[in-house]
Amino acid sequence: MRNGIMNQKLIVAYFGDFQVMIKNLEQVVTMVLNSFQDTHPRARWAAINAIGQLATDLGPDLQVQFHQRVLPALAGAMDDFNNPRVQAHAASAVLNFSENCTPDILTPYLDGIVSKLLVLLQNGKQMVQEGALTALASVADSSQEQFQKYYDAVMPYLKAILINANDKANRMLRAKAMECISLVGMAVGKDKFRDDAKQVMEVLMSLQGSQMEADDPTTSYMLQAWARLCKCLGQDFLPYMNVVMPPLLQSAQLKPDVIITSADSDNEIDESDDESMETITLGDKRIGIKTSVLEEKATACNMLCCYADELKEGFFPWIDQVAPTLVPLLKFYFHEEVRKAAVSAMPELLRSAKLAIEKGVAQGRNETYIKQLSDYIVPALVEALHKEPDTEICASMLDALNECIQVSGSLLDENQVRSIVDEIKQVITASSSRKTERAERAKAEDFDAEEGELLKEENEQEEEVFDQIGEILGTLIKTFKAAFLPFFEEMSSYLMPMWGKDKTAEERRIAICIFDDVAEQCREAALKYYDTYLPFLLEACNDESPDVRQAAVYGLGVCAEFGGTVIKPLIGEALSRLNVVIRHPNALQPENVMAYDNAVSALGKICQFHRDSIDSVQIIPAWLSCLPIKGDHIEAKAVHELLCSMVERSDMELLGPNNQYIPKIVSVFAEILCAGKDLATEQTISRIVNLLRQLQQTLPPAVFASTWQSLQPQQQLAIQSVLTS
Repeated sequence: MRNGIMNQKLIVAYFGDFQVMIKNLEQVVTMVLNSFQDTHPRARWAAINAIGQLATDLGPDLQVQFHQRVLPALAGAMDDFNNPRVQAHAASAVLNFSENCTPDILTPYLDGIVSKLLVLLQNGKQMVQEGALTALASVADSSQEQFQKYYDAVMPYLKAILINANDKANRMLRAKAMECISLVGMAVGKDKFRDDAKQVMEVLMSLQGSQMEADDPTTSYMLQAWARLCKCLGQDFLPYMNVVMPPLLQSAQLKPDVIITSADSDNEIDESDDESMETITLGDKRIGIKTSVLEEKATACNMLCCYADELKEGFFPWIDQVAPTLVPLLKFYFHEEVRKAAVSAMPELLRSAKLAIEKGVAQGRNETYIKQLSDYIVPALVEALHKEPDTEICASMLDALNECIQVSGSLLDENQVRSIVDEIKQVITASSSRKTERAERAKAEDFDAEEGELLKEENEQEEEVFDQIGEILGTLIKTFKAAFLPFFEEMSSYLMPMWGKDKTAEERRIAICIFDDVAEQCREAALKYYDTYLPFLLEACNDESPDVRQAAVYGLGVCAEFGGTVIKPLIGEALSRLNVVIRHPNALQPENVMAYDNAVSALGKICQFHRDSIDSVQIIPAWLSCLPIKGDHIEAKAVHELLCSMVERSDMELLGPNNQYIPKIVSVFAEILCAGKDLATEQTISRIVNLLRQLQQTLPPAVFASTWQSLQPQQQLAIQSVLTS
């Protein structure tokens, strides 16, 4: 074999170790690109194949470092009209390259690449045209609005293929044209695409009505194209829904072709190519399923979710058909994608119903309808969660359940809340036993790096489950407030262990957030838990994890605000804990700044609600010296509003003896104004402007002048523009 083929073998050998690849990327890329010039087309094909693979596996590093060399080489390979396979492959490699690519890298090459792809579309063989369509779609998707300037040149060719490629041999070409048109439409946006969209929709509508053979790829591509057109056109898509929905529901309701044998039987299910069967084992049964049916079903379910999400209240007329189709699929164990799509759709259906009723477009239905829909969806989700074998889907189900609770709110009755809480206990128990089992696996003799990677992935999925548990409990507490406390007490034996030193930082953070929510939402009713939880909270303020610190100091602020006399004896301890966070040498580093901002906010609340318990002459100026805070925009708005109120009432300890802190206050105000709307609400900004005007009028001119001198030029500009406007 010639040297290019040899190089291809070397490259494949290299793939064994990504770390080696990344270290020697320069050599690898040079070696592969040299083979682009090989005299043998198979060697050139192999080199292009390798670049495509590298772009997928080592992106975006490869794209960032070598775009100047790779893209021109691929563009050159597209000129090889004597070897259509090489051309088609070069187009496919452009697809691989652009999928992991930011618009700024791609933009300088667009002129060259788009014009080459257009040449291939017009003059190439069918496989070259298919490759060019897929590459164009990907380039448009990656370059987004930068693609607008090519739209007028590209779209006529795409429409011509869509309209004319209608014989059996060209089915895939037409399908790819659909995909490309819909991605180009999404990239350039509704205004640019609107006129062509109507024409494209008409072609799709006539196709939709025609009889297609079972193996025609058009159906699946068309389902996806419709959904993208919907995303692009938004509410303008509604008139087409009557055409789109019936076949979509039909695809979502497909029954899988299933062959069942016992798991230990010798007759293997025939996985012949034409019927492409997939086998799974459930209990003592081996089940063979035709995959094409499953793929179509999964695509259709994803599309239904997509329409509900995109059309919001406009999707309302279809809920009565879609809900009974998707709810049973929460337990469709043959295919994960079908389950995932059904799970994601649940909150979208509820949201659509709620919005339609709020906006009066629900065909005479009222809130009772939301209650009925919620009563159908929520128990089904809880039951499916109970039986879900996959940890990642468990996390998605908890997330969907949380969103459903947010939409349904107080429409949930006590029994439903009870079933949700019972299920959360089960999830925590199951998660703990999975953790124990993983710890055992890590001790096994044959434990190696690959197994280690797998464990790491499983642990991350477990964290996601705990995250979602925290979110759901937070939502239930915000929704039902003190009425939820009996359930919270019941959960405490599950939550208390999560505070333990042996638990992950994420579990500790979640346990703290749940208590923070109880203290904030239930106020006086929560005071009885302070004795139990405050010692943990104080200790967690100095946890090594910045996320745990942030949750703990935020909680101290909440307790300072609502804890009244119960927290009084602990104010001294709280101050010293906050001091450690605020004085940390790296407090303002990106990973610590949220904890710092929340500590400054908590200190402000202690100054506001417990001034009689602190040495305010020392502490209030110390608090002022930390302002403005800039990382946590929610806390920033609250803290800077408090500062405003204190200046408005001429707080003596804030202004200082002889108004000595006024220059600092003015510079804080100036920084807040420089940040636009990030650090203060519009109302607070207008209060700041009024205060600055008052200060200009009431301060002795010499004091105002020296204050002015202490500001930086951009702060002076910010103040000047508001004082003169």
